[in-house]
Amino acid sequence: MDYQKSRAYIHDAEKYGSVLGLANMKELLERLGNPQEASRYIHIAGTNGKGSVIAYLYAVLTEAGYHVGRYISPTIYSYRERMETSGQKVTREKFAAYVTEIAQAIEGMEKDGLPHPTPFEIETAAAFLYFKEEKCDLVLLEVGMGGDMDATNIISCPILAVLASISLDHQAFLGSTLEEIAEKKAGIIKSGCQAVTMAQKPEVLKVIRDKCREKDVPIHLSDGREAKVLQADCFGQSFLHEGENYEISLAGIHQIENALLALKILSLLDDFGFPTSLEQRKAGLKKTVWGGRFSVIMDSPLFLVDGAHNPGAAMVLAQSIEQYLMGKNIYYIMGVFKDKDYRSVIQMTHSYAKKILTVQTPDNPRALPAAELADAVREYHSDVEAMDSISDAVERAMSLAGPGDVILSFGSLSFIGDLTKIVSKKRREETHG
Repeated sequence: MDYQKSRAYIHDAEKYGSVLGLANMKELLERLGNPQEASRYIHIAGTNGKGSVIAYLYAVLTEAGYHVGRYISPTIYSYRERMETSGQKVTREKFAAYVTEIAQAIEGMEKDGLPHPTPFEIETAAAFLYFKEEKCDLVLLEVGMGGDMDATNIISCPILAVLASISLDHQAFLGSTLEEIAEKKAGIIKSGCQAVTMAQKPEVLKVIRDKCREKDVPIHLSDGREAKVLQADCFGQSFLHEGENYEISLAGIHQIENALLALKILSLLDDFGFPTSLEQRKAGLKKTVWGGRFSVIMDSPLFLVDGAHNPGAAMVLAQSIEQYLMGKNIYYIMGVFKDKDYRSVIQMTHSYAKKILTVQTPDNPRALPAAELADAVREYHSDVEAMDSISDAVERAMSLAGPGDVILSFGSLSFIGDLTKIVSKKRREETHG
């Protein structure tokens, strides 16, 4: 099949539903020759920040000359961003070839009366085939959801099991308390690896420590208080850590904590045969790009996009607004999924907005209609308007915001790519008259 047919095949797999556990994933990979066994992994779980940590590691390790694989989800600008090696997305031709091979294996499974794998299981299997063919030195593997039952957890043992910031999200699947969610995410910790985490709430850290004791795994902690912020604005920041100055291009108060977690991981990798110099770490952190995370996409008016779609991320977004944007007129563009705790997101962020525009994420059955989101916002903020499309929301926000004002679009990552393209097109049209 070609690339478009391979994408359609994966989308069509949604109709088969899912089966709890890893047995189906294990069966699929065995029929593919267990490609996941060919690579070494850093496995990263968490509610927020895991993508940023991966982005920092990816940039530094690539800077150091290693052939590094990266598997992430969701993506913002291109579907093929899910799997990359050393800065290059998987080609359409290769991806289609992997899915064709997987489809043949699935056909055999169905003949044997076994369930059809899910879209995420198919994508993850394709990634394993890709990283095997690429002969990656190291693969940065992001958990899709949770940890213990996630398709990525089929790997036998990572070098490092990393737990980024853990907060409430996906309660319908992972549990209603922080302890239950942390237990699921700590399921990536396996005997023989080492665990790395950052400052967590006490109940979360207790779960992680208990899991490490159970598996006889050493745990390493990164502490955000170890850094002194030197400069910070919406375009980047610098900080002092262990006597050295570092610069990052990512804004948001949490990004220094994520960078420190990445530096802790890099220091541990020295002992696993992946040394990096101070110069490479500094250069890699400075070059790191991670779109959609308190990112500036236009200077005047200042237009930012952020993927805050759960309470933990909304709290961080509110803190970033207070640090960088206080005293300015801020116009929101919000779009969320109906299965998220969007009311908590509204509660934590509404007070900073002059006006809130709501949108519906296109082409997604999980999207909350703009009018329903507007009704929810109206319980907390009087000036809210439901928009017919993302394009209309951008036009409306641009008509409201003056040169010194701010437009902030946040919520589901799934519409940020479309919104960014609309803004970029508008900027080009204005530049060229």
